[in-house]
Amino acid sequence: METIRAAVIGVGYLGRFHAQKYAAAAGCELVAVVDPRDETRSAVGAELGVRAVSDHRELLGKVDAVSVVTPTPAHYAITRDFLEAGAHVLVEKPITDTPEQARELIELARRKGRILQVGHLERFNAAILAAEPYLRAPRFIECHRLAPYRERGTDVNVVLDLMIHDIDIVQTIVGAPIASIDAIGTPVFSDEIDIANARIRFENGCVANATASRVSLKTERKLRIFEDEAYLSIDLQQKILTLIRKKPGGVLEPGQLPVTIEERSFDQGDALKAEIESFLDCIRTGREPIVPGEAGLRALETAMRITEQVQQGLRRGGQTGYPGPAAST
Repeated sequence: METIRAAVIGVGYLGRFHAQKYAAAAGCELVAVVDPRDETRSAVGAELGVRAVSDHRELLGKVDAVSVVTPTPAHYAITRDFLEAGAHVLVEKPITDTPEQARELIELARRKGRILQVGHLERFNAAILAAEPYLRAPRFIECHRLAPYRERGTDVNVVLDLMIHDIDIVQTIVGAPIASIDAIGTPVFSDEIDIANARIRFENGCVANATASRVSLKTERKLRIFEDEAYLSIDLQQKILTLIRKKPGGVLEPGQLPVTIEERSFDQGDALKAEIESFLDCIRTGREPIVPGEAGLRALETAMRITEQVQQGLRRGGQTGYPGPAAST
């Protein structure tokens, strides 16, 4: 393929970074940015020396690929318009407002022969990639994703905003259908759920416990994965992987632990750059994206099940029956 003509739809905080990556990518030309806010689009357009427009429909049929980085309610219509016009689409998570919308986009991309990739950025985290060879048969997974409160992102609840990252990772690691979910949560500073805990049981016996908070005093993104003879601790923020594995048979010296402990640290790297380069490579080669529309749909369906359980508990004025651990502050 010749140079890929790209555009970014929505150039707020995250969309601006998308635009910067396309502008710097080899074999790609960022031709325009789109945002309804005049000051926002003008600033990014001037920064990168590209056209800035207010309506995405001005670009239909004029670009090969787009990132959709708008508020979630706009994902469906914009992604649909570009797929219909023959463009490849990288849409930020959550893929859409509803599973029905997501299924329609997946089918549309299939019919048009276009790439539909979902922006689950943690799949490109160096620590996650390094852990993959050691993930065999998880028995228990614990996830903590904590953040201080910010107005940005509160158009959706904390499950769809933060926990959905861990939902995607856990479902990918486990690779089995969900048997049951128990969840609790509550609003704190916004009108949406700001803190939530979910216990997910899979049909293969694995259990995942996920906590997400956007009302914490610190930022933390950690996964702990327990297997029969191994324990993996993954710090997604600091990019640290700790492997604790049972030693093979043999006589131990007095006081010697029956395990080996190995810690690896990785450069912070640029996961967004890797995500966009992977998207562009899929366009050139036709290969399946690392996070296809189906993965975005799967994560969305689970996040919505968790959200509904939390909301049911709130409507009853109590909890859902599963006490859950309190999220640390």
